[in-house]
Amino acid sequence: MPDTAHGLRHVEHVMGTVFSFDIRDQPTPAIHRALAEAVRQLHRVDAMFSTYRPDSHISRLDRGEIRLGDCPPEVHEVMSLCAQATRDSDGWFSIVPAGTLDPSGLVKGWATEAASQLLYDAGAHHTCVNGGGDLQLRGQATPGTPWRIGIAHPLRPGELATVVTAPHDLAVATSGTAERGAHILDPHHGTPVTTFASLTLIGPRLTLTDTYATAAFARGDDSLNWLESLDGYEALAVLPDGQEWRTSGFIRYGS
Repeated sequence: MPDTAHGLRHVEHVMGTVFSFDIRDQPTPAIHRALAEAVRQLHRVDAMFSTYRPDSHISRLDRGEIRLGDCPPEVHEVMSLCAQATRDSDGWFSIVPAGTLDPSGLVKGWATEAASQLLYDAGAHHTCVNGGGDLQLRGQATPGTPWRIGIAHPLRPGELATVVTAPHDLAVATSGTAERGAHILDPHHGTPVTTFASLTLIGPRLTLTDTYATAAFARGDDSLNWLESLDGYEALAVLPDGQEWRTSGFIRYGS
C-alpha cells in the first residue's frame, strides 16, 4: 500500500477482477485501517457471492442447501437491492438470467460503493475506487480539479469514446462486449444481447448505476427512452456499427 504525503494507492485482485484504490487525501492511521478493512470486506463478499465457489452462500442458496434466513445480513441486503432493481427496470435486471441464481450484476458495484463509503467515513473524502472498470468517485482529484475518467472505445483499441468529468461525487459504470463478449442476457429469452458494443451510465452511487447499466444493455433498442426517464442518470451508448447516442444531459459530464 504505497503512500506519500499526497495520497495512497492500492490494487487488489479479488472477485475475479481487479479493484484499485486511489486516495488523494493525506494518509492517516484511520485511512490506512479503513483501506485494510475495505480489502478484507471485498474478500468476504467474494466468499459469500461468488458463483464459481461451490461453498459460497449464493451457490448453496441456489442449490437449496440453505435458506435466505440462514445467510449473513449482506446476502439479505443484496437480494433486497436486486428486487428493487428488477422492479425499477421492469424486469430487465434479473438475478436468474440463465436460470440459476446470480446477483453478480449488482454485487460488484455494491461492494465498490461500500468500500468507498468505508474510506469516506474514515476521513478520505477525495477518492476513486475502481471495481473492474466501474468507479465510485468522491471529492476532487486535486484541489480545484475534478476527476476525469477516460471511457475506452469498445471498437477502437487504444482510443477513448469520451472523457467523463466529475464536478461532484459520481459513479460511472460500463457494460459492454469488448472484454467478455456478448455475456449480458435478455432475461425474458435467455439469449445474449448484441444491440450495443458498450453502454456507459453515470449516476450518483455505483450500486444502482451498475445495475441500471446492465438493465439498459439488456433492454436493447428501447433503453434510451427508459434511461431518459431516470432522474439523475445519463448515458452514452456505442453501437456495433460504430454509431453512438447519448441521453440529453450527458453533455454535462462528457463530450
